[in-house]
Amino acid sequence: MTVTPDVMTKDAALAFRHDFDPTMLREYDIRGIVGKTLHQADAFAIGRCFGTVVARAGGHVVAVGYDGRLSSPDLEPSLVDGLKASGMEVVRVGLGPTPMLYYAAATLGTDGAIMLTGSHNPPDYNGFKMVLKGKPFFGTQIRDLGAMAAAGDVVAEAAGSARDVDVAADYVARLISDWDGGDRILNVVWDNGNGAAGETLKRLVASLPGRHTVLFGEIDGRFPNHHPDPTVAKNLEALVSEVRARNADIGIAFDGDADRIGVVDDTGAMMFGDQLLVVLARDVLKNLPGSTIIADVKASQVLFDEIAKAGGKPLMWRTGHSLIKAKMAETGSPLAGEMSGHTFYADKWYGFDDALYAAVRLLGIVARMDGKLSDVRLALPQVVNTPELRFNCDDTRKFVVIEEVAARLKAAGAKLSDIDGVRVQTEDGWWLLRASNTQAVLVARCEATSEAGLERLKTALVDQLAASGLEAPDFSGANAGH
Repeated sequence: MTVTPDVMTKDAALAFRHDFDPTMLREYDIRGIVGKTLHQADAFAIGRCFGTVVARAGGHVVAVGYDGRLSSPDLEPSLVDGLKASGMEVVRVGLGPTPMLYYAAATLGTDGAIMLTGSHNPPDYNGFKMVLKGKPFFGTQIRDLGAMAAAGDVVAEAAGSARDVDVAADYVARLISDWDGGDRILNVVWDNGNGAAGETLKRLVASLPGRHTVLFGEIDGRFPNHHPDPTVAKNLEALVSEVRARNADIGIAFDGDADRIGVVDDTGAMMFGDQLLVVLARDVLKNLPGSTIIADVKASQVLFDEIAKAGGKPLMWRTGHSLIKAKMAETGSPLAGEMSGHTFYADKWYGFDDALYAAVRLLGIVARMDGKLSDVRLALPQVVNTPELRFNCDDTRKFVVIEEVAARLKAAGAKLSDIDGVRVQTEDGWWLLRASNTQAVLVARCEATSEAGLERLKTALVDQLAASGLEAPDFSGANAGH
């Protein structure tokens, strides 16, 4: 059934009208605190408005999935009801990781998809990630959704439908189909962090060759063992300990909805997102020489240099998984990644961020190595850097600060990129200052080839912040080898 997108009468529109808490509408998704800024009425309104967008684009089928948070089973029916009220045929994929929902949308040919997930946020959060006709739904589209709800600008109420579809077995089979490891039997430790990948991961490891140990495999929205963010070293302590105790070849961790990956090598050392992308890019470029490999502006210069050395075309782009996916589609890039652990394969895969798929490809690479993963990490050019530094700045002021800094640097003839904030290149290395798209903060990072050079970069950053009336960020304990 194709929905005719008739606009409701004025009275009916006013009867529907809904206001979201303004803090919910983010750059890349919709997210809130359950019971405070996010309620079942919001879930219904998101379904009703997104269903309207799909209907007006000529579509009528939307896939829906949800994560393991305690609030998800209560919010999902309201979301589905909102979609049905817009005349949508809803394909309910059920509980699982976000990339499984993306896989369902891609293979079942749906017109849209919504994943109900709080990602790596604390347990009392939840949210919605959306896809429209195979492309990320973000930025102005999300803000427009809020305006539609406030105005009651939705299609006339219709009787949609819903059906359950189990794609888990097909998804795992598709993951396994790209396994390309050699004869080496790997010893792998996985940390599910009690996230939504639990059952899917259980099926996956049962099908992969090698010896596998899964930590915190039970799906538990309270996250009783550690916070599900694999980019934070503290959250990887159990994984590191188990890798060392079992003399494992590698440890792999996921965030709450398994669209981000964290990796520790055979020594238990954490591999940053850009170091991981070096390993993945070299492998892809063997078969696709000259390809464009994309990384976000926070990535090390080492990554971009190594991509070029491997015969690829490095492309630095704006931070944000939706922005990266859009740039991949535009450039035909087979691989991209972010410091946050979002890893995107269009080579043999579908172009969306999928930590489970990235893990399969990575294990294949490690299984074909003559040496150890730590050998690869240690052979990379060694630099010193700060971690990502985040400090408060008013939502309006943060963008003005970036404009002020950029203007001063350009006037001084500095070598810089302004695709996402300002990234300044000097003889010592580089420093970055950008405005967060999701919070009232500025984000900074510095990287140099020496400790003395890093101090000079930090001084340059502090001087620019002072010129805009801002205090220096806290650098204490910030230097780290990378």
